[in-house]
Amino acid sequence: MSADTLQARARALRHVAAQSSGPPLDPSLRVTLNFHPDRGGGRTVLERLAEDGVYVSEFVTGTSNGGLTAHPGGDRWRWESRIFGGAYDGASAHERPVYGALDFRRSPYGAAPRFGSAHFRLSASALPHATFCYPDSFLEPSDFGVAAAGSRLIALAEAGGRDALDDYVEAQIHGPVRLDRHVEALVLDPCFRGTAVEKAARALPCPVEWHGGFRLATAELMRHPEYRGAEYVELGAALAVGGSIDARIIGEAAGTGRHDPQDLKKVWHLLARFGR
Repeated sequence: MSADTLQARARALRHVAAQSSGPPLDPSLRVTLNFHPDRGGGRTVLERLAEDGVYVSEFVTGTSNGGLTAHPGGDRWRWESRIFGGAYDGASAHERPVYGALDFRRSPYGAAPRFGSAHFRLSASALPHATFCYPDSFLEPSDFGVAAAGSRLIALAEAGGRDALDDYVEAQIHGPVRLDRHVEALVLDPCFRGTAVEKAARALPCPVEWHGGFRLATAELMRHPEYRGAEYVELGAALAVGGSIDARIIGEAAGTGRHDPQDLKKVWHLLARFGR
């Protein structure tokens, strides 16, 4: 790792720390990185991770479960420039932070399931290398935190009244996230038991755990056309197998290439919001 990279990360941490106030975070809290384990085109996310061993940012992958703006001059680049005081303006894609959320609710599904059914739970060693904001950085927040002064963000999130998919405290990890050093566990949806996803997960240098699963009956799905739109309820109902949808069904639909990924993202939001 170059001296310039280390300096950029230290500068980013100092910049956010200078804007942070309040009590420190509980050191038993964890940062989680939610993602879809079965996506990625030719190689799934887990297959790539098994080869590379490092979780990288959307600037490297060119993919995102949120907006696709991680490129020079794009919204993500601009947000990072503002939040981190320009520390990464000249950085390469591999030097930039990766995004997750602070699991202050200690949820078995991870702190931000809107971004995927699986999550990596990072070890305590990640906290000193993390910065935080509330709400999500795409909303250009003015409230920031670090491990030494981050509890105020939890109070803001608890009082914020946001939707259950939007009430997370965003985390940015400054430094490589190595699966063999920084990950306590990969937590998967049980719909992937016995699949290629589980096989790829078992090849990773970290323990595999399972949460309770996301599953949404068609009858319940049809009750929520106002959440993301009636067309996405109809799409979810069309994809349903045996009267329900789960993460695997949506992932298989994504793999066919017959559906707009943004449409399937809305179906996932319905499942993540109402299917647990």
